[in-house]
Order: sequence, then structure tokens, then C-alpha cells
Amino acid sequence: MSTSRPAAVVVLAAGEGTRMKSATPKVLHDICGRSLVGHVLAAAGELEPEHLVVVVGHAREKVTAHLAEVAPDVRTAVQAEQNGTGHAVRMGLEELGGSVDGTVVVVCGDTPLLTGETLRRLSATHSADGNAVTVLTAEVPDATGYGRIVRDDSGAVTAIVEHKDASEAQRAIREINSGVFAFDGALLADALKRVRTDNSQGEEYLTDVLGILREAGHRVGASVAGDHREIAGINNRVQLSEARRILNDRLLTAAMLSGVTVIDPATTWVDVTVTFEQDVVVHPGTQLHGATHLAEGCEVGPNSRLTDTRVGAGARVDNAVAVSAEVGPEASVGPYAYLRPGSRLARRSKVGTYVETKNASIGEGTKVPHLSYVGDATIGEFSNIGAASVFVNYDGQDKHHTTVGSHCRTGSDNMFVAPVTIGDGAYTAAGSVITKDVPPGSLAVARGQQRNIEGWVARKRPGSAAAKAAEAASREPASED
Repeated sequence: MSTSRPAAVVVLAAGEGTRMKSATPKVLHDICGRSLVGHVLAAAGELEPEHLVVVVGHAREKVTAHLAEVAPDVRTAVQAEQNGTGHAVRMGLEELGGSVDGTVVVVCGDTPLLTGETLRRLSATHSADGNAVTVLTAEVPDATGYGRIVRDDSGAVTAIVEHKDASEAQRAIREINSGVFAFDGALLADALKRVRTDNSQGEEYLTDVLGILREAGHRVGASVAGDHREIAGINNRVQLSEARRILNDRLLTAAMLSGVTVIDPATTWVDVTVTFEQDVVVHPGTQLHGATHLAEGCEVGPNSRLTDTRVGAGARVDNAVAVSAEVGPEASVGPYAYLRPGSRLARRSKVGTYVETKNASIGEGTKVPHLSYVGDATIGEFSNIGAASVFVNYDGQDKHHTTVGSHCRTGSDNMFVAPVTIGDGAYTAAGSVITKDVPPGSLAVARGQQRNIEGWVARKRPGSAAAKAAEAASREPASED
């Protein structure tokens, strides 16, 4: 099949999308890690067109800013007033000088399930058949709201009739217009000048170009999508949710076919930018976002959410949240841990239950097993941080750094008041508040001496349950050990 490169792709993204009931422009709503228009641009980009133009209109400042961020090479054209799809395409062509030699593909900015393969097939069919225009169509179970494809007895496309303008017989047709076309650029520019507005909406319909070109003796063809769901446009939150499920299933299927075990696809959600290696296991209730990468043989979940996080080979992440973090090979995270940005765990390290880390480098074999906060810190190799420890990094104005060396053993309930350094091989006693550097191989004890005040409960809490228990204990005979 021919894979001819189109001269231009025009993406229509000017509409308001009132049925979304949102302050966010419709085409900027997100599914699986990309905006609706971002998905369309990704599919269109697979055609490698000479020019890629997005027609913006409603909230164009927001849309243009988004495009500059996700697709800086894309050109934009402004449709100041939404006067129909034909008018929008005219604005797009004007951005390119008014006419284009070669194939022009037109797509809608709210069709996130459209694939590059389907667009390539459309463009190749258009070139191979020598059409003036080729429309992407699909057979759908319910055609309500869609423009109907009208064919003659030979099967040739004679017209596209919008739902509002269709007769009862035409509304019974189930083959619908996707809103995606391939045109001969020069013929398109000429036909757009002749599009009229004598319809129920008083707008310039792009679909009228088909009739104009056919009446002029030019060939109008069609390319039928293999899956009608692929051309679905998003008009409300229900359709957004349905598209998200379809796309998520598509992504998980691809992952599983490449060697990933997904225990429960129904409760596992991934972004299009997530990557996997073979023999990864993803447990139920897991969400993988952004540029997250799971290396060979690692396990994530259940009930974990990872964003822009790399998990090394053979590592285990259980009931955890991680954002912009690195989990080294064979490392262990969780359950119920939180890795904040800048957390870097080396090989075979451990961040355990109810531990939070931020901007922290944890060395090979080092363990922070439970109930601790490690922020703005560097910990060396094969050290152990006692339970309920806090790296006190903030003085109310500035953040400060703590360094713990290799082969250190810090006691439970320690406070490390930064900036402070614990030397290699040093120990700290339980309950200590460490405010000064600890030399290598030293034991630091930073706590008050214990003092027992005999009879305090009897004097201060007479008659209390504690006083009665103490009195009973004092009458018990002493052990004969």
C-alpha cells in the first residue's frame, strides 16, 4: 500500500464544546496522559506531513499555549468566529498561503482514539484511487447526531448529509462521516470558495465540498475505518470516560502482548507515555502516569500511583505513591510509602512502611524501614535509619541538607537537625536530637538523663486507676530471682 506523504494536515480545534460544561476548552481535556488534541496531533504526526496546522478559535490563548508546550513546531490558524467546518478549513489553508499542492488531510481535534495507521490507510487510498476527496467513514450501531454517507447504486459517495438536514430515509443510514478527509489541496481551496450557508445552521459545511467536487466531475471515494470506535468524537464527560476506557484497554493490551503481566486490567490505568520491559508484573489498583518506566522483572502494586518514576529491574513497589523518583534495581518500597520528587533509591535499598522521602539519595543496601521522614538528605551504603526518625530540613525560611555516611546505625526516634553530618560507621542513640556533626565511628547520645520520681502518681493522682494499680503492684511480693 502506498504511504504517500501528505502536503498538509489541518486539525480543527476551534469549537467551544459547551456540552463538556467546563472552563477548560474541550480539546484540552485529558485522557491517558494527553489532551484530546494532543492525541490527534500524535496520530497526524505519524503521516510526517510537510505542514501541520491547528485551527483555533474558542479560548485560543489557552489552546495556543498548550500547543506551544506539547507541539512547538505546529502552526496555528485563527477562526475568530465559528462559522462552520468549511470556514475553519479555509482559515487553515490561508495560514498556508490559500492553497496547497498535494494531499490535504483534515481531522477533528476531539477524536483521541484515531490512529496513525488509519490515517495512513486513508491517505494511501486517496492517492491510489486518484480521488479528489476521500472521506473516512464507519458503520456505527447508532448514527444519531452524525452526518450520513449517501451512496449511489454503484457504491460511490454522492453526498454527506448532516443529521439536522437529513430526511427520515437518510437518518436510517448507519454509515457515518467521521469528519476526517483527504483532499486534493488545489481542488479543496477552489471548492471552499463556493460553499453556501443555506442550511439549518447558516454555516459553511466542509461536507458540501464533496457535492461540489462531484458535480464538477471529480471522483469522491471513501475509506472505511476498521473499528467505528476509533472515529468517536468527544462532546461530553460521559464520552470522555468511555474513550478513556477504550484507550486504556488498547494500551494495556499492547503491554501484555509485549510481555507484561497485568493482573487486573479493569483496575489498572496507564498513560500513553508509560514504557515497560518484559516480565513486569502490575498488580490491581495501580496507576502509571507520565514518563514512568518499569524495568524487567519489577513488580508494582497493588494500589500504587507512579508519576514520572523509573523502577529498576527486580524492584518491588507496594501500596505506594511516587512522583519524579528513581527506584533502583531490587529495591523495595512500601507498603504505604511516599516518594516525592528527587527521591533516588540505589540497588537493594528499602523505603518501608509509612516512610516519606523528598530530594533524598539513599545508598545501596540502605534501609529506612518505617515511620520516618527523609528530606534533603544523602545516605550512604548499607546504613539503617531507626524507626520514627525525622530529618529536620526546614528552619522556617530555608531548606538544609543532612548527610549520613555508610554503614551507620541510627537509633529510633532520632531528629537530625540540618545541616548536620553523620560520619561513616557512626551510631546514634535512640531518642536523640542530633544538632552537631558526628565523627566516623562515634556514638552520639543527645538526650536528657532519665530521672524517676518515686510516689509521684500517689501524690498527684490519688484515687486514680493508675494510683490503685501502682499501690497493688507495691504490695506484690518481690521476685526471689
